[in-house]
Amino acid sequence: MQVSLDGFNSTGPNDEQKWVTWAWDEIKQDVLDLAKSCDTELIGRKLAVDYIPFWTDTLTQPESMMYETAKIKEGQKKIVFTKTLDKSVWENTELAKGNLVDEVNELKNQNGKDIIVYGGSDFVSNLVKENLIDEFYLFVNPVALGQGVAIFDKLDQWQQLKLVKSKAFDCGIILLNYERK
Repeated sequence: MQVSLDGFNSTGPNDEQKWVTWAWDEIKQDVLDLAKSCDTELIGRKLAVDYIPFWTDTLTQPESMMYETAKIKEGQKKIVFTKTLDKSVWENTELAKGNLVDEVNELKNQNGKDIIVYGGSDFVSNLVKENLIDEFYLFVNPVALGQGVAIFDKLDQWQQLKLVKSKAFDCGIILLNYERK
C-alpha cells in the first residue's frame, strides 16, 4: 500500500492518490515479486469498479509499462467484497457478500499461495480492525498530507508489528514490510 510519511493512504472522497511518488522503474521489481507470491486478490467494491477494468484494458496494451503486472493479475482470482452487487461483471472474479471475518478466514484456510489486498481505503481499514491482515507492505512516500484516510484509523486497540524488511529507494520511497506479532 502506498502511504504518506504521516500515515495516510488516500485523500478525498474517491481515494485520490495524486500525491504518490511515481517511481515505477525503482519499485517495479518489488511490486512484481509481491504480486507473484499471491494467487488471490481481495478488493473492496468501490475500488473494483475502476481497478478491474484498468487492468483488463492494460492487457490489450503490450507496450504499456504496466503490462507485466496486468499479466500477473490476469491469473489471480479476484474476490470483490460487496453488499450491493448481485453478480460479478468481471472475469475470474467472485463476490463475497457475507460476514467479512468469516469470508476472509475461509479464504485463508484454502490451499494456495498468499492472498493480497489492494483496497480501497475503507475496506483495508476494516480488515486491519478485524486483525485479518498478517503482513503489511507499506511504500512510504516522501510527502506529508496533513489529512486523509489512514488504514489504521479504525483500530480499537493497538497492534504490535515486527519489522521483517525495509528498503530505501533513490526516489525517497521506503518500503516497510511488517508482520503482526
